[in-house]
Amino acid sequence: MSFVRSASQRAFSQSAARKSDQHAEETFEEFTARYEKEFDKVNDVFELQRNLNNCFAYDLVPSPSVITAAVRAARRVNDFPSAVRVFEGVKFKVENKGQYTEYLQELEPLREELGIPLKETLYPDEK
Repeated sequence: MSFVRSASQRAFSQSAARKSDQHAEETFEEFTARYEKEFDKVNDVFELQRNLNNCFAYDLVPSPSVITAAVRAARRVNDFPSAVRVFEGVKFKVENKGQYTEYLQELEPLREELGIPLKETLYPDEK
């Protein structure tokens, strides 16, 4: 057995790279509709967390309707921690505290309906 590679043998595949960039030109409205639909189809915690990860990976803040769909999906699959973390994700993604406050005001009825506190409420001493 020889562990030396011959010059004609390639170390890496030379096949063309596959590009699955089907959402490259997606508008914010299309993004919103797609993720509302994705969260409406969630049936287990894995799907929920995968969709949350994908949704928050974009360089934008998801719309309140997407956040609503995500939180409802979290409660549907009985994943309370993820429901709380959705709001942490929003806090991280917004540009300033004013935007975060606007999201919280718009989503307050949803949080009250589903009984979802904010991390700041659960752990007031943490910064």
